[in-house]
Amino acid sequence: QVQLVESGGGLVQPGGSLRLSCAASGSTLDGYTIGWFRRAPGKEREGVTCINTRTGFLRFVDPVMGRFTISRDNAKKTVDLQMRRLQPDDTAVYYCAAVKYAEFGCPLNPGEYTDWGQGTQVTVSS
Repeated sequence: QVQLVESGGGLVQPGGSLRLSCAASGSTLDGYTIGWFRRAPGKEREGVTCINTRTGFLRFVDPVMGRFTISRDNAKKTVDLQMRRLQPDDTAVYYCAAVKYAEFGCPLNPGEYTDWGQGTQVTVSS
């Protein structure tokens, strides 16, 4: 198991940017597959993007394609979610999750992940 901590949420105007970070408390994320998920008010949790740190495979859902990027920051030992051109529909609590994934890719089904952070609020509003 790994303890995950998200940071970087906040309030941003439409069209703005935010960068979220996911860190492992007392450990590293090496070898883990990391997913970013979000839960908007009144909606189910949904996958946003994921990265397999072992193979480098990345995956995004269509609504964030071209606006969000996921990357590893080796110096900070984090997996970051850079969000650009944010829209009110992006408002949600964002969670990172981790799993030791044996396949080449990465899943966006939350049920595949074993460890979760506490979440960080992102609000996009003018």
